[in-house]
Amino acid sequence: MKINPQHVVSLTYDLYVDLDGAEVLQESATEEQPLTFLYGAGQMLPRFEENLSTLSTGDAYDFRLSAEDAYGNYDEEAVATLPLEMFKGTDTPEIGSILPLQDNNGNRFQGMVVSVNEDSVIVDLNHPMAGQELHFKGNILNVRPATPEELSHGHAHGADGHHGH
Repeated sequence: MKINPQHVVSLTYDLYVDLDGAEVLQESATEEQPLTFLYGAGQMLPRFEENLSTLSTGDAYDFRLSAEDAYGNYDEEAVATLPLEMFKGTDTPEIGSILPLQDNNGNRFQGMVVSVNEDSVIVDLNHPMAGQELHFKGNILNVRPATPEELSHGHAHGADGHHGH
């Protein structure tokens, strides 16, 4: 079946990024644990979906997304200084740890601790893959029409259309 909006796609992928001139595998989805998503629902990077738009069940794919089309360029200004008092009663964050944060509008995002001073914690708010070209390779395992429930929820409920618990 061909991929279309309001269809559920299950696929495998290997995601590579270029680190110091070598392609390094960052994450994968396997046939046993595929990535399953509702196509056209805005859950995936738009350019990722665009690259899959002509494919059908059984097809292999191999494409690259520029940083602009993926998680954006690295933003030098997307760094926040948080008062150390915020962490009273908890362990002081360690450099390299990922903090779950929330802005005034309730939007959740993550920041990576880049330094800890006497009275503040410096957090980098860029996506971990900001500024990177992404290289995706994989296979389309299954394409099926979404169920009415999936369409009303706006996301896939697994490869077969049911929640797995």
